[in-house]
Amino acid sequence: MSQVTLVGTRLAAVDEEFVYHGEAAGCDGCPYRDQCLNLSEGVRYRVVSVRENAQSLDCAVHDGDVRAVEVEPAPVRANVPAKNAYTGGKASLAGPCPHVECPSHEFCVADGADAGEERRIAEVVGDPPHDACALDRDLTLVEFAPEE
Repeated sequence: MSQVTLVGTRLAAVDEEFVYHGEAAGCDGCPYRDQCLNLSEGVRYRVVSVRENAQSLDCAVHDGDVRAVEVEPAPVRANVPAKNAYTGGKASLAGPCPHVECPSHEFCVADGADAGEERRIAEVVGDPPHDACALDRDLTLVEFAPEE
């Protein structure tokens, strides 16, 4: 189910995804805060439509204005231990990884999935983008179902 919120104009495009991180310091005293701060923290969202006739509003946080959009929770791609990777099952991230140069790093510390949090696997994507894990982990790339 979609929800109306305000996002920066650079994010106000269909299929754009973001993780909502909650209130920023610049939100204090803003007259639009109820329309912006209405999402769940830590959840990845996808813009499903942009309100075309809505005006752009000034924003102290975004480096431009904000626009009204409809969003819905989006799936999160992540690397999980291979032994737990099956469609319909639950899994969590394998743990922190200091190897930021690794092509899989963004999936091992997936934005929108918390370490230790079990999530339902909607799809097994396959092999992760790395050739070999520097932490010697046996990982599989999956897509977690959107949060409800």
